[in-house]
Amino acid sequence: MSELKNSPIEDFDWEAFEKGETQGEKSREELEKTYDESLNTIKDKEVTEGTVIAINKREVVVNIGYKSDGIIPLNEFRYNPDLKIGDNVEVFIENQEDKKGQLLLSHRKARAAKSWDRVNEALENDEVITGYIKCRTKGGMIVDVFGIEAFLPGSQIDVKPIRDYDVFVGKTMQFKVVKINQEFKNVVVSHKALIEAEIEQQKKEIISKLEKGQVLEGVVKNITTYGVFIDLGGVDGLIHITDLSWGRVNHPEEIVSLDQKLNVVILDFDDDKRRIALGLKQLQPHPWDALDPNLKVGDKVKGKVVVMADYGAFVEIAPGVEGLIHVSEMSWSQHLRSAQDFMKKDDEVEAVILTLDRDERKMSLGIKQLKADPWENIEGKYPVGSKHTAKVRNFTNFGVFVELEEGVDGLIHISDLSWTKKIKHPSEFTQIGADIDVQVLEIDKDNRRLSLGHKQLEENPWDVFETVFTVGSVHEGTITELLDKGAVVALPHGVEGFATPKHLVKEDGTTAAQGETLEFKVIEFNKDAKRIILSHSRIFEDAAKAEQRKAKKAASKAAVEEAPAAPSIEKTTLGDIQELAALKEKLSKK
Repeated sequence: MSELKNSPIEDFDWEAFEKGETQGEKSREELEKTYDESLNTIKDKEVTEGTVIAINKREVVVNIGYKSDGIIPLNEFRYNPDLKIGDNVEVFIENQEDKKGQLLLSHRKARAAKSWDRVNEALENDEVITGYIKCRTKGGMIVDVFGIEAFLPGSQIDVKPIRDYDVFVGKTMQFKVVKINQEFKNVVVSHKALIEAEIEQQKKEIISKLEKGQVLEGVVKNITTYGVFIDLGGVDGLIHITDLSWGRVNHPEEIVSLDQKLNVVILDFDDDKRRIALGLKQLQPHPWDALDPNLKVGDKVKGKVVVMADYGAFVEIAPGVEGLIHVSEMSWSQHLRSAQDFMKKDDEVEAVILTLDRDERKMSLGIKQLKADPWENIEGKYPVGSKHTAKVRNFTNFGVFVELEEGVDGLIHISDLSWTKKIKHPSEFTQIGADIDVQVLEIDKDNRRLSLGHKQLEENPWDVFETVFTVGSVHEGTITELLDKGAVVALPHGVEGFATPKHLVKEDGTTAAQGETLEFKVIEFNKDAKRIILSHSRIFEDAAKAEQRKAKKAASKAAVEEAPAAPSIEKTTLGDIQELAALKEKLSKK
């Protein structure tokens, strides 16, 4: 209770008090009047000030100098967790005496009565105020300020991005009023504004002292796929993903985590020092410097495939030390293939060092070198004339590429596929992936290529055809294809011949059609060129000529027999000549 305003009663009757006569000489009314005058005079619906005299888990007891103390719910003081006994607080008098004779007070209404004026005053004076964060809302938080619900945007909680708003609920923090909508009674507050000025000053000091090579402590502020943003105390810098580790990094989260403290080195910055490049791996020795100095070309190493590409695989043989196995060094085969055909990411592989450049920190590896080169003893394994089974790998217009074993390829020329068939394209004869029997015809060790044949596995039928399709012999044939230059004719024994257009004319003057079966005469046979020239026209033309010759011969014979005898002619002899000479001489003398 507060001190009495009037002085003690000087003529108080103590004897009567001891006897139980509490009124003494004065009337009860006078005593009550004196007691009432000793208390504060209060009115309902007014704001006054009181003192906290007790606090429990649910209520706060406040003495305002009245005949009874007031009770206020503790939750009205949530904005002020530091409330303690003896603090002066403003209260609103709800009722001097309720049905239970209790003085009813409200601290919230007392604050609300003056809150709007206080909020406006705080904005005008750029004042720092205290508020209680009640709950989350869309885009931010609701803050109790002087009993008014103000909005705290998420971007105004702190200078760094906030990932969990819930940790702020129930906290009492300091704010600045940044915006008021007088019409709708909306208030916007900011905690970030309090620290920005201080941070800006810190930032200026930090930037002024930045130097390349300087090592600073920072906090991971944000992680992206391309790097990590570090807060250096108000100044942000970026560690690119390639500067996080000497080893290969798929994502920065493999190396750092949010809010992690770490030391970084300044690699570079622009003129105004707004874009700062940082490094983390530079604070550690380069793995190549720790590589075994005895390691050399030809040594075998083991490692893990860390990156796959069509052209090869990168293998990490030590943390931060990688070598490339080019696809051409994965197999002795010369076929174009993808590196994924041989290995995949995370495979453990063994390889041979092919090149090693410690200055450039580069290394090339090979795995085919772990196997013997099949061309080293090619003559012994695949001698000329030997027969083998190969697999068809590819076609060209001029032949078939086959593989006898990994790394040993050969070509079957289109002319060596069949003795008898006229093959326009190898796909007519076989298919990719099929097995085919071959004979080695020639070895080209320098170019690592074998010349192979398929038809050589069979006897040359043209030796027999030479005796069957003699010039002048007649055979039945079917026209299988008509071309501008003539027709392809299928003959017995699976052989083909060719007839030019003039040799396709039939006896009635028409031209033979495709699919027609006729008799053909062989007019040319070339064993070396495997060529048979045919003619259908010659059959009846030669017959006609034979008849003509026969008729002519018969006519000539008849004419000789019917002709008259020729007059005799006396022949002059040598004796006659001598007689004539003697006669001439006699006439001369006469």
